[in-house]
Amino acid sequence: MRFYSTKNKNSTVDLRTAVLQSLPPDNGLYMPETIPELSDAFLKNIQNLSFQEIAIEISNFYLSEDFNQDEIEQLIRHAINFPAPLFSLSEQLHVLELWHGPSLAFKDFGARFMAAVMSRLVEGSDQKLTILVATSGDTGGAVAAGFLRVDNVDVIILYPSGKVSPLQEKQLTTLGQNITALEVAGTFDDCQALVKEAFLDNEVNQRYMLSSANSINITRLIPQSFYYFEAYKQLKDRSGDLVFSIPSGNFGNLTAGLLAKKMGLPVHQFIAATNVNDVVPEYLDKGEYLPRPSVATISNAMDVGAPSNFRRMEDLYGHLWKDMKQDITGYAYNDVQTRSAIKEIKEQYDYVMDPHGAVGFLAARAYQEWHPEANVIIMETAHPAKFLPVMEPILGEIPVPERLSILSKREKMAHSIGIGYGEFKEWLLGR
Repeated sequence: MRFYSTKNKNSTVDLRTAVLQSLPPDNGLYMPETIPELSDAFLKNIQNLSFQEIAIEISNFYLSEDFNQDEIEQLIRHAINFPAPLFSLSEQLHVLELWHGPSLAFKDFGARFMAAVMSRLVEGSDQKLTILVATSGDTGGAVAAGFLRVDNVDVIILYPSGKVSPLQEKQLTTLGQNITALEVAGTFDDCQALVKEAFLDNEVNQRYMLSSANSINITRLIPQSFYYFEAYKQLKDRSGDLVFSIPSGNFGNLTAGLLAKKMGLPVHQFIAATNVNDVVPEYLDKGEYLPRPSVATISNAMDVGAPSNFRRMEDLYGHLWKDMKQDITGYAYNDVQTRSAIKEIKEQYDYVMDPHGAVGFLAARAYQEWHPEANVIIMETAHPAKFLPVMEPILGEIPVPERLSILSKREKMAHSIGIGYGEFKEWLLGR
């Protein structure tokens, strides 16, 4: 399959270039030249397919020109080896638990798939691949876990100082080996800007073979489309309109859902649920896209003021605001409302939901006030134990899975830098 830049559809590249380059030279984002349409038979038979079989079917469309069937199946068996169970709060309201992977966050799906694809593409190369990744919380931990000890790959993670939870920070700063963490004295948007500028710097690119593990990389989005189909499969009653409520920051997760819809999944509506960083809900309401500096909240992974994947969303809708507005509804909530929702979900449903999922819950409930017959699935993107400073004052003690609790004793290893690109470049070239 070929991939084009959102800034120039006439110039296309192959999978290897799109994946390893991550960002086109014109600073657009890569998109698949064609989005495959799955057969009616596939959707009718989906309840008889395993999660891995669904993932293989979709992957074949994107990877078959570069990987043989055995390689694709082996890749999926290695990358997608944990479940995404659907939990029903009521007959019409459901939660898709996406935190059953190694780092207890939905980004494990993309990170593990990407690591498997990239490691295969760089086999035999005489130069190491260097992954640059900015994180607002969960991406860093997932990428660190996914790429740890992967041959011929180094990972550099940039995260905003004081703006990720303590356990999130430990996930990306305690592994060592081929994982290096940079603590940036700024916001996620500052981290993302540093990564993007490095990709466009000729001197840095002469020194490094750079790639990104952020959702600017198209191989992050492809596997995130898998679990939309897996959610649909698990619904016992599919008679109501299918709606997904998606806690959103950089909007990769929602964009993956749009790809799933384009592939044939019968999605009636997407709900873009954000915290006070409401650039996209505002756009959907007014038709004007106004990125701005992000504001820190208790749902920190969504603290993004200039979401990269908005450009892909625009591309999918031909830059037509009215068309996008038809498929996506936006809601935004503040920290007071989010804390209240966490408490309400526990009291009403005996279910513990993290601060990001709680924003998705609020948006889902608001949507159902007007559409009570819809089948709404909330994307629960991370395990609540990753946010103890937020969760425990609301609900009391939260059980911590062993894979997280063992991190508390490990020593943090991180280099501190400012937000200026010159300092980051100097650090890169001085390694």
